[in-house]
Amino acid sequence: MEEIINTQLKKIANVWPNIQNVFSVPHNEKDYNNLVNFLDTLIDEVGNNEAHPLSSLMETLGSLIEAYESQNYPDIGGDPINALKTLMEEHRLKQSDLPEIGSQGVVSEIISGKRQLNVRQVKLLSERFKVSPAVFV
Repeated sequence: MEEIINTQLKKIANVWPNIQNVFSVPHNEKDYNNLVNFLDTLIDEVGNNEAHPLSSLMETLGSLIEAYESQNYPDIGGDPINALKTLMEEHRLKQSDLPEIGSQGVVSEIISGKRQLNVRQVKLLSERFKVSPAVFV
């Protein structure tokens, strides 16, 4: 058994320099943004296909991002939908004014609670309103 583990560790050591940026907890905003962008691209590729060979990678990356956010962003104990509604009111926006998160119908489903925001939408909304992504999680 120990020999198998040593063999696996040697294989990992050979590929680690090429993948460590993807599989390491980000330690600064640049690393965090790179990981979020990588996850966003992965979500576009995998979608909701749980049988996709990379679907478990999304969960791993989400955990790494969550670890960074829990240490670097204050815990906002609110409701993401109420936060979105409040920001829309403050900026005098209608549902159709948020094309970056989808059609007016998609925005309506999110606001009514029939659909949840995905990582891409959270990222775009946090950039648009200049707030932490945690506001929408």
